[in-house]
Amino acid sequence: MTIPMIAAVAGAILAMLQALLMILVGLHRLRNRIALGTGDDPALERKIRRHGNLAENAALFLVVLALAEMTVVPDDVVRVIAIIFVFGRILHAIALSTASGSHGAGVGRLFPALRAIGAFSTFGCFIALGFYILSGIF
Repeated sequence: MTIPMIAAVAGAILAMLQALLMILVGLHRLRNRIALGTGDDPALERKIRRHGNLAENAALFLVVLALAEMTVVPDDVVRVIAIIFVFGRILHAIALSTASGSHGAGVGRLFPALRAIGAFSTFGCFIALGFYILSGIF
């Protein structure tokens, strides 16, 4: 068995993104003296959801990606899925940095589109990994 290097690289990038989002939440809390919850601050709520959404998706993705890499999924497929997931998560985080991307407020379609791309790429990567693993095993 080989060490899942693609998953390790993806994990390193996602960990750095997670740390950045965590710092942004903490700095906002310090600046606005909000120790717990959101304090009815929509900008803090967006930052918390950005951070939480990544945490909710990245951990399971990395586990399944590593299993895919160590079992039946070709490395090129694993690499492409990892790249799509990482870029999708970055686009999703960028989108949630604005009221337009998080709540559809304001004008413009860029940030809602980035959020949709991020969400659908995450969903697609999960489905693709599941499909490849199950089709290779059965």
